Amino acid sequence: MIPVRPVGAPPAPSRKGIPLSITLNASGLAAPPPLALYVHWPWCVRKCPYCDFNSHEPRGDTDEAAYLAALIADLEAALPQVWNRPVGSVFIGGGTPSLMSAATADALLAAIRMRLPLHPDAEITLEANPGTAEAGKFAAFRAAGVTRLSLGVQSFDDAKLAVLGRIHDADEARHAIDLALRHFERVNIDLMYALPRQSLEEAGRDIATGIASGVGHISAYHLTLEPNTAFHHAPPPLPDDDLAADMQEQTEEGLVAAGFEHYETSAFARPGQRCRHNLNYWTFGDYLGIGAGAHGKLSNHERIWRETRRRHPLAYLDSASRGEFIATRQDIAPHDLPGEFMMNALRLNEGVPASLFVERTGLPLARIEESALAARRDGLLEASQGRLRPTPRGRRFLNRLLALFLENSVT
Repeated sequence: MIPVRPVGAPPAPSRKGIPLSITLNASGLAAPPPLALYVHWPWCVRKCPYCDFNSHEPRGDTDEAAYLAALIADLEAALPQVWNRPVGSVFIGGGTPSLMSAATADALLAAIRMRLPLHPDAEITLEANPGTAEAGKFAAFRAAGVTRLSLGVQSFDDAKLAVLGRIHDADEARHAIDLALRHFERVNIDLMYALPRQSLEEAGRDIATGIASGVGHISAYHLTLEPNTAFHHAPPPLPDDDLAADMQEQTEEGLVAAGFEHYETSAFARPGQRCRHNLNYWTFGDYLGIGAGAHGKLSNHERIWRETRRRHPLAYLDSASRGEFIATRQDIAPHDLPGEFMMNALRLNEGVPASLFVERTGLPLARIEESALAARRDGLLEASQGRLRPTPRGRRFLNRLLALFLENSVT
């Protein structure tokens, strides 16, 4: 294992507004970062042609009881890594977690509370498909302790939904949003733009409908053709780059004009509605991931590591009898930490305090000085008043900005 420790060289003087005098004591991380829990539900009604998530159409009936027992065993096996650390958020993702019964959701959350110290106001999110929305089920999820519902709407255009392989139509999407708002104070919807044969006007109507729906958080994503998806193997006709850029600009301007804060690359929230769980990712917090194919990133005073669970649901269930849930576990090498931290932090439009780099990586700021100065020269980064923040140009060319921190990693 490679321990994560600060570099022994003395701090360099501050240059161009970057406070490089911040260092860490010799014990490694001064304290572990905030902790979140991710729970993966791997089944969905139908696999969408653009989806590269670990989701599977069930072959026969899903054995919820067996999967719940495996999740609990997985959590118990992981407890020594996070013992007595408070959990600020729980995210149940998939797949389509809303397919699980209300009884399973209740038992799952009860088991989590019995084993982990949740913050009194912990945010508990569950993903749902509008095509599986049921009033009674939403009410039961809320009674079980879910505080935030995330709906995969994607579009309010029936033709576009059909091309995307979604199992709901526009009316069902609106109905699901109305149901969610009756039971949850915090409701997120996912929308996509640059869809097959989509016009600028059609993309604008989707955003306008989302704004009018009354939800407090909208995630707006550019459709991309991911490897190992049906769309990648047989690409549909997509808008060209210029039209897609116009759609992105229209989306951002429309949501901001409606009172949403554009706080992350693809996330927009009304005041007080930001997603705490995702903010923990973007600020390089820790997260324990349980369930088939779940990813985790954890820290202690000496090291930072990533781990993954066995990916296929059947392999994961089979591993439960032996307690062998982990597929991979690997330390993040010190020379990789700057790039990993910045890949997350620079997705936030407000950036992060420069001191957070030290707190979350155990490295001095000198490790990113060269990259930060190059990014400033290119007009991609602001590094002043104790913050690292992407400029408007840096947000537009985020990949170029991130590449500077990946290319200039110190080995």
